[in-house]
Amino acid sequence: MRSITRASSVWAAAVYIVISIFCGPVLGGQIVAWGNNTYGQCDVPTNDDFVAIAGGGYHSLALKSDGSLVAWGDNTYGQCNVPTGNDFTAIACGGFHCIAIRTDDSLVAWGWNSSGQCNVPVGNDFIAVDGGGYHSLAIKSDGTLAAWGDNTYGQCSVPTGDNFVAIVGDYYHSRAVKSDGSGVVWGWNRYHQSQPAPNSEYAMIVDGGHHTLAIKYDGSLSAWGWNNYHQCDVPAGSDFVAVARGGYHSLALKSEGSQATWDLNKQEEQEVPITNEFISLARGWRYSLAMVREPVTLVLLGLGGATLLRRRSGR
Repeated sequence: MRSITRASSVWAAAVYIVISIFCGPVLGGQIVAWGNNTYGQCDVPTNDDFVAIAGGGYHSLALKSDGSLVAWGDNTYGQCNVPTGNDFTAIACGGFHCIAIRTDDSLVAWGWNSSGQCNVPVGNDFIAVDGGGYHSLAIKSDGTLAAWGDNTYGQCSVPTGDNFVAIVGDYYHSRAVKSDGSGVVWGWNRYHQSQPAPNSEYAMIVDGGHHTLAIKYDGSLSAWGWNNYHQCDVPAGSDFVAVARGGYHSLALKSEGSQATWDLNKQEEQEVPITNEFISLARGWRYSLAMVREPVTLVLLGLGGATLLRRRSGR
């Protein structure tokens, strides 16, 4: 999940709405995971005090309510060797690396540094971070963008301007959202995933392996790019509040706490747990993460190519 801390932005507002609907003040939640577990990336810790989650290639990262970090899964490049301390406020994962913001608004990164993706810029003015496959992105407090790491396809050639409020890094392209809701994109464009958003009515935009997902201000979903696995065939509705994408699968969170997932399901990416209420979600490569609160009974419903989970009972 893309992390914005104290920025006043559309993206931050959307995240706040999700949290407020389900749990009021942020006190922490439990983590569930499903899909590919080759490296133990779905073997989540059992604590119930997590406030943010992020998924990488084959590793997972979480922020606890006390400001400390925990990671699990593939550690080939040290991506699970989290720094010590209780002063972290936001997290993100790249393909094989992690990034975090500290309380003083500085950055720290660890893991694979093959292209300099862990060589974070100096400064105490960062309010948002995200990781691409081999590059990293950040928003500064003045609304400008920063990027570092692999730039083979121009994914680090950030646009100018000082009105950016959200960022998304994919393996070979990047995207940012401006304060007016319009999107800017740069990098690899083989499957048209780097086409600009059709209009300026988006509250949240995320990039998939080769596709892009977005939530409009009216709560409906939109997608464009590679559609070989129907990852752009989004479910209907106008009550979506968050989206996440994996390599070839997509997830969306509805305002009632149910979740929709669609496209490729070769490694059970769509086998969403049906015993919990979701308050946030994240994706890894062929696996998914979610934070939950208050067990509820859910029933599995079908909607076109999507799998929807709705509450049968609960609050």
